[in-house]
Amino acid sequence: MNKNDTLPLPATSHPLELFAPFRRWPASPARDLLYTLLWNSLIGLVLALFLWTFLGVPPLRILGGCLLTSNIIGFLIHGALALLRSVVPSSRPGRRSLAMRACRLLLTLCCAAFGLALADAILGGRDPFQALLHGSRLARTLPWAVAIALLIAAILAAGERRLAREMQAARQQEQMAEAARLLAEARLRTLQAQIEPHFLYNTLANVVSLIGADPARARHMLERLIDFLRASLAASRAEHATVGAELDLAHAYLDLLGVRMGARLRHRIDADAACRALPMAPMLVQPLVENAIMHGLEPKVAGGTVAVRARVADGMLCIEVEDNGVGLVNTAPRPGGGVGMANLRERLRSLHGPSARLQLIENPNGGVTSRLLLPLEPT
Repeated sequence: MNKNDTLPLPATSHPLELFAPFRRWPASPARDLLYTLLWNSLIGLVLALFLWTFLGVPPLRILGGCLLTSNIIGFLIHGALALLRSVVPSSRPGRRSLAMRACRLLLTLCCAAFGLALADAILGGRDPFQALLHGSRLARTLPWAVAIALLIAAILAAGERRLAREMQAARQQEQMAEAARLLAEARLRTLQAQIEPHFLYNTLANVVSLIGADPARARHMLERLIDFLRASLAASRAEHATVGAELDLAHAYLDLLGVRMGARLRHRIDADAACRALPMAPMLVQPLVENAIMHGLEPKVAGGTVAVRARVADGMLCIEVEDNGVGLVNTAPRPGGGVGMANLRERLRSLHGPSARLQLIENPNGGVTSRLLLPLEPT
């Protein structure tokens, strides 16, 4: 992280937020006032217990005075710091931050000194305004005011450090999520770039061989190749896709191979309009169709049928690519075999974690059904 990316100082938290249970209630003026009352009362109670334990003063006799004093000082500090935060927004670490903290310390010191003098005047039955203007009384309370100001500064600094750690952890989580997204996109680009050169070479060679013998078929094959490349390019540039777009890409691929393989390849695609509109990550269906052709139908002399179906079942998007080819057992090993499925499984883990599954099912009458189960994405 460079210097310009330094996190700004978070807004000052309430002292009670140092304790985890008090962080469950979202911050608001009403909550802060209630927390301040509770915090002041706890301090007053602790002070009364301290005087009873170490000085032998009966707690019931001084409890009211301790509660009054702590609440006067606490609410003065609370109001002054709230006013300061509204006038001077939080800033980046540096001179402005140090000045803000010095101003906050001085303000806290003044509030503590005036609060002590005011409480003393009220408890003594004197005129509060005369007590506030009485220099000797302010001088006697100054050491206590300094101690209170330093204690409050330490508590607020601890809260700021906690908030800074939480913000840093959130930033790191955000960066990790962004890195995972970029990694998934890079893997997608790699997968999309894995259009085997021999597929393009064979297709173009077939076009060349048909130009003289069957120009109409050659033109049809070239048009299907253009449709497939256009659909592949659109998928490679999209961060998100729909079921319909994925099925259109599979249809363009099967149409192109249908021209090349002729009667050896038959295909159909089934999905209703509502299912086609569902969002999904791009380039998840294409590897299944390529796998069905490469490992199922091409090794079979008579060829066969590829059926692509999409539906919603049990709260999941289910996409199946079924072929009646040679099946899993009779598939001959090929160079690079299994790489496409391995890449697809890895992408599924990156995109959806354990909620997405890829199943390869041996059909009773021959061939394989590749079933893709994806969690429904929000539209």
